[in-house]
Amino acid sequence: MEDKYLEFEKPIVDLERKIDDLKSFEGVGLSDEIQQLEKKLKKLKKETFSNLSPMQRVHLARHPLRPYAQDYIDGIFTNFIELHGDRLFGDDRAIVAGWALFEGEPVMVIGQQKGRDTRDKLLRNFGMPHPEGYRKALRLMKMAQKFRKPIITILDTTGAYPGIEAEERGQAEAIARNLREMSTIDVPFIVVIIGEGGSGGALALGMGDRILMLENSVYSVCSPEACASILWKDNAKKELAASALKLTSGDLLNQGVIDEIIPEPRGGAHANPADAIERVRASLSKHLGELKKIPSEKLPDLKLERFSKIGTFLE
Repeated sequence: MEDKYLEFEKPIVDLERKIDDLKSFEGVGLSDEIQQLEKKLKKLKKETFSNLSPMQRVHLARHPLRPYAQDYIDGIFTNFIELHGDRLFGDDRAIVAGWALFEGEPVMVIGQQKGRDTRDKLLRNFGMPHPEGYRKALRLMKMAQKFRKPIITILDTTGAYPGIEAEERGQAEAIARNLREMSTIDVPFIVVIIGEGGSGGALALGMGDRILMLENSVYSVCSPEACASILWKDNAKKELAASALKLTSGDLLNQGVIDEIIPEPRGGAHANPADAIERVRASLSKHLGELKKIPSEKLPDLKLERFSKIGTFLE
């Protein structure tokens, strides 16, 4: 199987392979050389991942080995019971959702799930939900509100599915309805962006009380490639578009769009999935504890206040 690594990761991968090759020669007296190469590797990783461009972070957010929503659900929650269907049309497998226990407390968890292999990608529609996926998510949010339980959504999609059949079944209406209804939810609601947060397809699950974002995730109105094609009619300008879109976690924290950046392991979440999952768990625990101290009747007003500030500026 072909190794999966990004172009800017190639020098790191080459050095790792060299170290592994030397380690295979046991008892040949290469320990000093291996030690020197390991120091060089550590320095190279630090330099590479401390100076990533916006487009490089986009590539990391799309990394095929990056943990997906199901990985976080399996690693953070217990007793997960998946629920299906929107009670109107069908079940959208791009949305995986249900009841689970988080640190012993029942919560509703809703995630956008991409596929690993070809079969799974087709089953999950490459992580692009249809309108029935958003209606399923809203049904379960309302269920959580009815039973006074917290909601946790996990965002990772290039966007809502743009096919004709999705539009015929009311894609735009489903997203708009979710936005309206999420604004009134009065139980603790946390959003975690773990990979790509693409346009309305992500925002339709993203109107929470707290928005957390993994360090190398992105959140934007459109992809750099789409932006470059629209503004400059030239896909080659995607690097410029990625910078202009301000889609990185650092940009979004500065603009007040998100509440916290969750640091990733050196090399990205795919380099150490277990560590990345634990970091998300710790952040969820902290923010859920804080939200539970806020009177429920105040949550909708605070939510509307924070979203109303997004995009405002002073002359």
